[in-house]
Amino acid sequence: MPPQILLGQLMIRVAFVSLFLSKPAHASFSSPATKFPIAKRGCNDTCGDVKIPYPFGIGQGCYLDEGLGSFGITCNSSYNPPKAFLKDTKIDITEISPQGQLNVLQFIARECYDHTLGDEPRADYSLPKFAINRTSNKLIGIGCDTSTYAEGIRFQGHKNMKHKIRCISTCDTPNAVINGSCSGSGCCQASIPKGMKILNLTVRSVENHIFVRNFSPCSYAFFIQKSEFNFYFDNLTNLERTEKLPLVLNWAIGDENQTCETAKQNLSSYACQNNTICINGEGNYTGYRCSCKEGYQGNPYLTNNGCQDINECQMKENNSCKFKDFCHNFEGGYNCSCPEGYTINGDGKGSEGCIPRHKKHHQLLAGIITAGIMAGNVALLAFCSWCYNVYKKRKMTTLREKFFRDNGGLILQKKIKGQEESSSYTTKIFSIEGLKKATNNFHDSKIIGQGGFGIVYKGCLPDKREVAIKKSKLINHNQIEQFINEVVILSQVNHKNVVKLLGCCLETEVPLLVYEFINNGTLFKHLDDKHMASEICWDIRLKIAAETAEALSYLHSAASPPIIHRDIKTTNILLDKNYTARVSDFGASRLGPLDDTQFSTMVQGTRGYLDPEFFQTFQLTEKSDVYSFGVVLVELLTGKKPVCFERSEGEISLSHHFLSSMKENRLLEILEDRIVCEGNIEQLKQVASLAEQCLNVKGEDRLPMQHIAMELMGLRIASKHNWVQSANVEELSPLIDQQNQMPV
Repeated sequence: MPPQILLGQLMIRVAFVSLFLSKPAHASFSSPATKFPIAKRGCNDTCGDVKIPYPFGIGQGCYLDEGLGSFGITCNSSYNPPKAFLKDTKIDITEISPQGQLNVLQFIARECYDHTLGDEPRADYSLPKFAINRTSNKLIGIGCDTSTYAEGIRFQGHKNMKHKIRCISTCDTPNAVINGSCSGSGCCQASIPKGMKILNLTVRSVENHIFVRNFSPCSYAFFIQKSEFNFYFDNLTNLERTEKLPLVLNWAIGDENQTCETAKQNLSSYACQNNTICINGEGNYTGYRCSCKEGYQGNPYLTNNGCQDINECQMKENNSCKFKDFCHNFEGGYNCSCPEGYTINGDGKGSEGCIPRHKKHHQLLAGIITAGIMAGNVALLAFCSWCYNVYKKRKMTTLREKFFRDNGGLILQKKIKGQEESSSYTTKIFSIEGLKKATNNFHDSKIIGQGGFGIVYKGCLPDKREVAIKKSKLINHNQIEQFINEVVILSQVNHKNVVKLLGCCLETEVPLLVYEFINNGTLFKHLDDKHMASEICWDIRLKIAAETAEALSYLHSAASPPIIHRDIKTTNILLDKNYTARVSDFGASRLGPLDDTQFSTMVQGTRGYLDPEFFQTFQLTEKSDVYSFGVVLVELLTGKKPVCFERSEGEISLSHHFLSSMKENRLLEILEDRIVCEGNIEQLKQVASLAEQCLNVKGEDRLPMQHIAMELMGLRIASKHNWVQSANVEELSPLIDQQNQMPV
């Protein structure tokens, strides 16, 4: 094993040990000066280094038994020192806090491509009594080919509801992993909702670590205490020998049907004893907890000797009397008095509790002077606020002008003047104030989509036109002239199946793009929603496929220069009320060179749609769009998502599953039932054959988009006119080419 991995394993084990050893002493039911009992009379209050306060306890009669999920503790003396476990479980307890937290060690779920490592893809947290503490813990997934999935029960709205959380971690090379970062590259994390319990945690590999096994052979998933974990590159390999990690649980009395109010109705089972207050869970846990009232200390769950009065006067550091000897204790509190020559001020506590008698007479005058000073300060503050607002507006104007210049605004203005002379399509420059008004200052309620390249808002311009405004996440200012050129070219694209770019706003740090708004949502939404999918018959699906192919054919061959979309997927195909397809979202697009057939670029796109040849060679061609379109065709045929970790292992990737089904002559088994029942079997087979050719591993073996558009248009015409069924495909091509060739 390489020395750096051995060193990483050693470091993580030392880190975990040191964290446990350096933990502050856990909260006690007693003060330093007074020893209060924490366990029931005659019961052990420790197991090894762990203190066991009631309602927890060791042995029959020493703990609160509420049936399923009781507070029983098993003390295993075979360890040195002895270890505490939750009764009838393998969960080690490291600390029990009287404030309602339970620190434990829990197992890791793991899956490795080498099954000799003993993978455990699942880890269960079946603890009906205890919820995971959402503020202290997080869900972590480790690995470069990892999907982490947790399903459990969450108490919500007076009943238990099923709830799911997940995160996905991927990375193509070791250089993509950043130490200390857990944002999806080698490490992913997810927050935990309130009151989640009885969890089943599963970790899966999408591609069996085929592309990353040299540096990330396994996938790991676990819940862990936030303060106990920081991600490092070595975690990709050195967690295989780690069995358990620290986790914080919440504990309380009762179940989801019990509150302080309902528990008090049956005093015989009410857990809070004398001098206590009751605290409801409020979603963080079910049931209730008890706490000693102010002025009392001890175990609020013990009868008779639970919460006892604290003598604050005897423990001088615990009272705030200015003169410690003039402290008077009473049940549940204390008060202060003053010696001769002093008068009491307020309650006699603190540094001003007792003041000399003459000082009292000067306080009234001081109050008048203070009021005058405060009035002057208010006037000065109002003037300063006015000056600041003027300065802020000027600074904002200057900043917008700077952004406009940095984002190529002057270059775009020159190009627009040239456009006005040579074209009827002109790029519009929008102001940021106008777009803020159109989107209610980019309010969250206006968000209609989010993706890897930005956020899309719906807006309404003063002329009542509805628009989609895209806020990109980043831009390379070294390529700003290329960006402006692409905006100008895309704004001139005029095709009935391409969403039109109306213009942009350059007054923000990252430019905003303004598109026409398409009102019927995405193709993904229509296929994913069962009710909406039932309304899309095969004729409509074929229409959508043909129109999308027409748009791509136009972009590849008729636009000048050619445009490679690079992120074709069902979420980027919009539908209007007549189900007309409109290709959108050119955030990842690139203008193709006129003299070369391909060029290199970094790998971008969406998992499930990515061209495998592009992924390996970094060579981008229009055939990359052809592959992605093939996946869209398969979605239209099957109604299934391109990647789904809830499907069986061989069916996670839709394209792989589809190609296997075609090879084994099992096409009808994978097709969506509702379109099979429409009886267009031969037509379905022809479209499936087209999809199969689009999904060839080698780009050179894939059909060009012009040919695909012609085939799909021919199928549409043939389905409407029987006389065309016998026609030669070549006879249809001039008609189809004319429909594709629309001027830029």
